[in-house]
Amino acid sequence: MQPSQQYLRHARAILALGLPLTGSHLAQFAIHLTDAVMLGWYSVEALAAQVLGGMFYFVLFIAGSGFAWAVVPMVAAAQASGDEVQVRRVTRMSMWATLGFGIAAMPLMIWSEPIFLRLGQQAQTAHLASQYLQIAGWGLIPALMVMVLKSYLSALERMQVILWMTIAAVGVNIIINNALIFGNWGFPEMGIEGAAVASLMVNIASVVVLVVYVARSLPEHAMFQRLWRPDWEALGAVFRLGWPISITSLSESGLFAASSLMMGWLGTIQLAAHGIAIQVTSTVFMIHVGLSNAATIRAGQAMGRKDGTGLRNGAKVAILMAGLVAMSAVILFLVQPQTLIGLFMRANEPNREAVIVIGVGLLAAAALFQVVDAMQIMALSLLRGMQDTRAPMVIAMISYWLIGIPVSYVLGFTFGMGGIGIWLGLAVGLGLAAVLLMWRFWTRSAAL
Repeated sequence: MQPSQQYLRHARAILALGLPLTGSHLAQFAIHLTDAVMLGWYSVEALAAQVLGGMFYFVLFIAGSGFAWAVVPMVAAAQASGDEVQVRRVTRMSMWATLGFGIAAMPLMIWSEPIFLRLGQQAQTAHLASQYLQIAGWGLIPALMVMVLKSYLSALERMQVILWMTIAAVGVNIIINNALIFGNWGFPEMGIEGAAVASLMVNIASVVVLVVYVARSLPEHAMFQRLWRPDWEALGAVFRLGWPISITSLSESGLFAASSLMMGWLGTIQLAAHGIAIQVTSTVFMIHVGLSNAATIRAGQAMGRKDGTGLRNGAKVAILMAGLVAMSAVILFLVQPQTLIGLFMRANEPNREAVIVIGVGLLAAAALFQVVDAMQIMALSLLRGMQDTRAPMVIAMISYWLIGIPVSYVLGFTFGMGGIGIWLGLAVGLGLAAVLLMWRFWTRSAAL
């Protein structure tokens, strides 16, 4: 087969996997996005609190998702080699690992207000964020179970059910938000607590739908029969692959969480603008996550076939696709920043103009790191497909925590650049990670 034909075949395969996965990630993120938009319409104070509480929840969610992400390369490789038993074993034990993490994380959300206060957040924002987490936090366990089942189904290339289930969840979330945030249709006006109730209900409904689907559509895996029985060997394999993924993801999400905390030190208006800019940039990032998930699956399959050439050629195509998406985002952020920021607030919001001014500057800073952000997540996912997770964990910790966060603080506070300086620090951390992770992938893949 000619090289051009090989690249075209890889492109078709990545798009066939990546488009439904991207759609499902965008739909999943739309649940959080609609929370932010609708709370922004409710009040800037509620939006700022949701930014703080939502980021805290997201950090814990990402930390627990490592065991779910481990399912993707392990199931993809097992499926490619015809080992159906291993598919069931690793998926079941991923459920065990995520359940344990969810139970351990719950106290942090129930008693989150003292944590926020100790981290220097304003009292009103800390109180509202804690109210949000005391309800929404109970959805962490079903949300993590959804991640396990989504990873399992994605590795089996059954993305359509994930996409449609997630789209339905967005619609349900919007309806419940309308009823409970604003008190429409005779329901009580609950503000930020209404958004938390909606998120909890959607997470519970989502896991029920996926459990029913897996039980009925994949009976050959007998996924939920004798689920209570331990499989220590498989649990150990999931843990060994999953905990570095958790630390890696925690390092990256922690970088953005630290930026939220620093923005909170600057004030409520700055935190609200930061939250909006994060929502906008994260929407684009979900496209990268979908493409990178497809790259993980393809890399895992190539590893199962021991196909080093296919691994490298597929990586080139996936990286090119991610670069094109990143450049499109750069143009959008620089050309239409006011429009993007303005969508998150009602027209008569007293602080609207102040938030837009700050948000426009943050999106300009975000344009600087779009390409490197795309490259770091793609390299990370390709390495994950090779079941290489420990070295990437070290790279992430150094890039994000030892470099990115200190640079954000120095630029934002020592040099007085405020929010722009904080976001430039994000760019530095992401850029270093992109270079080191890409070097790691191409060095390791060349040996196959």
